[in-house]
Amino acid sequence: MIRRLVLGAAAALIGTSCLAHITLETREASAGSNYKAVLRVPHGCEGSATIAIRVKIPEGVFNVKPMPKPGWTVESKKGKYTRDYGGHGGAKITEGVLELSWSGGKLPDDNYDEFVFRVALAADLPAGKPLYFPVVSECEKGVERWIEIPATGKKLDDYDFPAAELMITPKK
Repeated sequence: MIRRLVLGAAAALIGTSCLAHITLETREASAGSNYKAVLRVPHGCEGSATIAIRVKIPEGVFNVKPMPKPGWTVESKKGKYTRDYGGHGGAKITEGVLELSWSGGKLPDDNYDEFVFRVALAADLPAGKPLYFPVVSECEKGVERWIEIPATGKKLDDYDFPAAELMITPKK
């Protein structure tokens, strides 16, 4: 009984917003590396199943390749990058995936799932500065927009619907 009270009090102190975020499983990656992004989706929208996930790819991230997910259709919205990125053999990469989406599946509100994609991180991304992946979760009834990017001096916990954060570490 006491253990349940302590666990309940701890959960109350943590707050539901910390537990509700769509987050990246691995929250750090070095500049100039390849990164496997695993978006953790903890629930639907207040009892309603998730039926689509959209993620915006931030500047400095290129060569995006989504992992197919059984029961879901994956789509890539492509376009021109705002700058060139270096590719294999010195080739310039000038366009690519700007947004990914998974749809057609169904993630019940009381289940958890993951959505995976691989990316390259630009070598000149500044260490110690985060990148944000805004995510929109569409449900049978409702939408949750995990798109808030912290203003200077703020942190993710200051927001109700923060974007998924990836902290950039020094190039290895």
